[in-house]
Amino acid sequence: MKEVKIESTLYVFETIEELPNEAVFLMRKAFDARDRAYAPYSNFNVGAAILLDNGEIITGNNQENASYPSGLCAERTAIYYAGSQYPNAKVVRMAISATGKSKPMLSPIPPCGACRQAIAEYEVKQKSPIEIYFMGEAGKVAKSKSLVNLLPLVFDKSVL
Repeated sequence: MKEVKIESTLYVFETIEELPNEAVFLMRKAFDARDRAYAPYSNFNVGAAILLDNGEIITGNNQENASYPSGLCAERTAIYYAGSQYPNAKVVRMAISATGKSKPMLSPIPPCGACRQAIAEYEVKQKSPIEIYFMGEAGKVAKSKSLVNLLPLVFDKSVL
């Protein structure tokens, strides 16, 4: 048996004000999207904003359903819309913000596993990394230079 160590690198900023201007702008778009989320069951609002290489900004938020698994996360809402409307554009950067109504979210909230897989599909398809910033409603912001840092053993079309 051989032990294999997998490492990920994230960059953590103390506040949104420490981010580069273009990331602050995108995160504010994610805030706006988060505020429009439809989350009557979980009371956990998430917003995502995506910058495409053509300059377009796409936003998405979580959309819940009484048939709970039928809802869709903010990240997938945004990335699927980007893929359907701009199929040849590359995703350059993504910003994600989450908040709960029962308690403040002050630490970075990363994408769930299903969203990581969806983002991975686009990163593999475009053959270039997607920079991802994620946070709660306030406080620290985490940055990953690529989805691979969040999902290091990517399942992609090469195994099919």
